[in-house]
Amino acid sequence: MTDSLTSPLRIGIVGAGIGGLAAACALRAAGHDVQVFEQSRQFLRVGADINLTPNAVRALDGLAPGIGEAVRASAARPTHRISRLWDSGEETSRLAMGDTAEQQYGAPQLTIHRADLLAALAEAFPQERVHFGKRAQAIAQDHSQGEVAIRFADDSEVRRLDLLVGADGIHSVVRAALFGDEQPRFTGVVAFRAVVPTARVGGVPDLGAFTKWWGPTPESQIVTFPLNQGRDTFIFATTAQDSWHEESWTTPGSVDELRAVYRDFHPHARALLDACDAVLKTALYERDPLPEWSQGAITLLGDACHPMMPFMAQGAGSAIEDAVVLARCVGLAGQPAEVPSVLRRYEAARQERASRIQIGSRGNNWLRAGGNADWVYGYDAWAVPV
Repeated sequence: MTDSLTSPLRIGIVGAGIGGLAAACALRAAGHDVQVFEQSRQFLRVGADINLTPNAVRALDGLAPGIGEAVRASAARPTHRISRLWDSGEETSRLAMGDTAEQQYGAPQLTIHRADLLAALAEAFPQERVHFGKRAQAIAQDHSQGEVAIRFADDSEVRRLDLLVGADGIHSVVRAALFGDEQPRFTGVVAFRAVVPTARVGGVPDLGAFTKWWGPTPESQIVTFPLNQGRDTFIFATTAQDSWHEESWTTPGSVDELRAVYRDFHPHARALLDACDAVLKTALYERDPLPEWSQGAITLLGDACHPMMPFMAQGAGSAIEDAVVLARCVGLAGQPAEVPSVLRRYEAARQERASRIQIGSRGNNWLRAGGNADWVYGYDAWAVPV
């Protein structure tokens, strides 16, 4: 490969979620001509609140000036990661986070609303390069010329891309174009989520920590962590339920059902649920690990290639890691013809870790009784060999 490009690569990214915008920032910082195509009409304040573990924060910090500062301005900074048993409340593991994590891993743990993270990423990328209302409908690749074209649902087209990145989520159109249409699998697990003012929850210890109440089955848990610099507390609870298949993150649930499902949990866990005025409910879906992520000059990242259960809190972090490693690998291309080979390097650098986290999240046993978190939290996407 040559040492430098004679001209920037023309890169299209389908999807303006966390992974797509992170990739856009990283690739533009490397000097490429990047355009993002998003099916929504605008950025919407939807989705769950996010636990950014140190590996994710460290990756964010290197993307572009100001992103790390913006995230820290609105996020909370949990003091610990604590595991408790659902019935007795017995503490089975405790990891110091906060300053300890920053000293050990080079970045803290931060908890933040998805929309605030998206806003920080969007602020760092030129708004005129994000094209809304662009639902990808068909992808075409000319392997002889190494060029990619996208046709959108509004009949507009973009042609002559040197690289196309599918960051369009679990229902990825780009993934389907590469590997055929395939539906994600309902896991039989549903999730409730709510946000309550922390001041409303009295007598519950460690509200400044990320706390996981491990339930009687692998599907059952309650996770809580601080938001908005500790002013609010986020509640995320999962349970097995085959009768609910609604995937939307904005569907209202029943507070009475929430409390009934976890009625046998420890009083401190129930006190958090008693503070809820409203709750949202969604079904959780996943896919198996993909054997490959790329074909020619097209590749995938984030949920488009490795959607995962939330039990290790690595969905957003893995997408951000993908974005960083992808940009580093693309930087090795000296000309557009070398894009397929650098995408293979990207896969080689990311697949094993992403698949391990994907499978581990499905099993939901990580850090239940302690253990070494270094392989997850200590990962540095800016330094791993590519």
